[in-house]
Amino acid sequence: MYAFTYERPATQAEALKLVQGGGKLLAGGQTLLASMKLRLAAPEQLVDLGGIKELSGIRKEGNALVIGAMTRHCDVAESAVVAGAIPALARLASGIGDKQVRARGTIGGSVANDDPAADYPAALLALGATVHTNARAIAADDFFQGLFTTALDEGEIITAVSFPIPKKAAYMKFPQPASLFALIGVFVAQTDAGVRVAVTGGGSGVFRHGAMEQALSASFTPGAAAAVKTDAGELSSDLHGSSAYRAHLVGVMTQRAVAQALA
Repeated sequence: MYAFTYERPATQAEALKLVQGGGKLLAGGQTLLASMKLRLAAPEQLVDLGGIKELSGIRKEGNALVIGAMTRHCDVAESAVVAGAIPALARLASGIGDKQVRARGTIGGSVANDDPAADYPAALLALGATVHTNARAIAADDFFQGLFTTALDEGEIITAVSFPIPKKAAYMKFPQPASLFALIGVFVAQTDAGVRVAVTGGGSGVFRHGAMEQALSASFTPGAAAAVKTDAGELSSDLHGSSAYRAHLVGVMTQRAVAQALA
């Protein structure tokens, strides 16, 4: 490794001051630390948010589930509050990476990183979540902007994510065997305003599937999802799967998600 300084502030104000001075935020380190080991990132100062207690926690507020940015994946997976409000979110968290990743990774870190094959972005987009920062609230529809790109400004810190509680929801993914990232993951949510469908793992970032949403709003059944074809030209190809294969998986995972939501 190379020389860098490590800071662990106890308050948001302290963290903001360090970040504005050029520090790099560390939320869980599941991407950043690996990048540093490979010399793909070389921050001079790490600002660990793990010491800021108010950034962790899970609670219900009215018809919404609020999760602090530094809440670990394992805590979401094992939370009775999450299981009671949005069971699909608890199941999603339980399938992120391996046990070690779930013990260190955080929802805020995952959302801020916006990996194109990450699980949480699909949940935020399908559920119509809101990302809360130290400065503002950002709708999920406006937050994710492409490959590792979000609406966050330089030095802005995610403090929490709030999820409206849906009527029904489910997430299904076809995992890449080594990393357990989604080769294709589909989150389906039935809400008062209709059905929202978000796909991850298919391209440069998470996206909503308009045709699926229209079909499932008319008939929330696996059969309705099966009738919708996904354009392979909009999806990526790599050594793990062609765009045509991914397009096929979108349909299969959507059907399975709807079946699970109805179970």
